[in-house]
Amino acid sequence: MTLEKKLDYLLAVYIAAIVSAELLGSKLITLFGVSTSIGIYALPLTFVINDIVSEVVGKDRARNFVRTGLFVLIMLFFFVFLARILPPASFYQNNEAYRLVFGNSMRIIIGSLTAFAISEFTDVYIFNKIRQMWGKRFLWLRSNLSNFVGQFIDTTVFIFIAFYMASATSTFSRMWALIIPYWLLKMFFSVAETPLTYLGVKWLRGSGEVDPVRDRPAIGAASAAPGRLISNGVDKTNTNP
Repeated sequence: MTLEKKLDYLLAVYIAAIVSAELLGSKLITLFGVSTSIGIYALPLTFVINDIVSEVVGKDRARNFVRTGLFVLIMLFFFVFLARILPPASFYQNNEAYRLVFGNSMRIIIGSLTAFAISEFTDVYIFNKIRQMWGKRFLWLRSNLSNFVGQFIDTTVFIFIAFYMASATSTFSRMWALIIPYWLLKMFFSVAETPLTYLGVKWLRGSGEVDPVRDRPAIGAASAAPGRLISNGVDKTNTNP
């Protein structure tokens, strides 16, 4: 399987995790004594995939993943909004339940989009910044450090935009009482998913040497030299006159 096909699969999982977290996240569960959204099972995968792609291909492709995810979220919220306002068929009996399930407030939507964009781009930036200093060493530490920071930003930005001063009890201290345990739970998932990062890097890297690929702005793009094509880390120079 080529590197591009593997990246396509990773992007599919990345988008599936984002959509799952958004559509299923309205249900709350209690995990280790913490009330949290069901989306906590899906969203940490996006940080893992960021690290896998950054490690093997580089920050430019990882940022493309984030941009794609942000575009998908915007389209998702648009179609959900459209679906809620369109009048139901005369025989459809579940419109109120449908509107209730997909009835996120505008503050929650804005909070979700903002938190996703800032946290994911920050995760990619920190991971690659540490990699510049440490090289290939300590992948487990680089991955978790960047994830911890990104997840803290994600949790903090979302909760403050979505819920701060939404009611008399939504005070500043109450927000932090929600943020800290939720963030600690995300940190637990980040550590637990560390083996996935190693497996993903090994799978995406394959048997070839991909460090040169990581430093290129694009995979499978033609270079500036005439007759030269770089694809999946292989120099396919056209030597024909």
